[in-house]
Amino acid sequence: MQPDDLIESLRARRLLAIVRGTDPDAALDTVLALFRGGVTLVEVSLTTVGALTVIERARAALGEGAALGAGTVLTPADARDAAAAGASFAVTPGVTAALDQARESGLPVLAGVATPTEVALALAEGATALKLFPASLGGPGYLKALRDPFPAAHFVPVGGVDARAAAAFLAAGALAVGVGGPLIGAAAHPGGDAGLPGRIEEFLRVVEEEQPCSTS
Repeated sequence: MQPDDLIESLRARRLLAIVRGTDPDAALDTVLALFRGGVTLVEVSLTTVGALTVIERARAALGEGAALGAGTVLTPADARDAAAAGASFAVTPGVTAALDQARESGLPVLAGVATPTEVALALAEGATALKLFPASLGGPGYLKALRDPFPAAHFVPVGGVDARAAAAFLAAGALAVGVGGPLIGAAAHPGGDAGLPGRIEEFLRVVEEEQPCSTS
């Protein structure tokens, strides 16, 4: 995946699902269920038990064209391992040493930021888009404030984003929203979560109804 491809995927799909769990088989089932349900931009956090194997198996099942990324990429080794497992993009919780290695490995990066200084640093380091994290701290108003000095930056709020907050962040100019627990629930843990299909429908409805806001 090229950087422009990640931007266009975020712009078109508007919802990045974040899978994090304790059961590799359940995590894989969750990834596949998301794609079947229409959420076709998915990140598997490397904190998931067996995350690299989950990415490998999901890639084999979904094919090369699926927008499947690795999250919580902290180190250069994480970035190399994610690329080898078949991830097509990397997501970091901050501006970490993994950013340069991810780009060298051919992975566009959604880099975690929380302050204007971190935004400037991430952009200077070549981040493709910016994960505003934890988004719940500042809310949509903080996103609007950050967009003033960085009008060309592409922001994806993550952290505490439920369906109502997703609509508000998109209205405030987010390119997309990243959603973990409020969407995934317990699906990636032993026993799964029968409510996942209903939440998929809810979030897809939200992102489809909220009209895109210009992000320059």
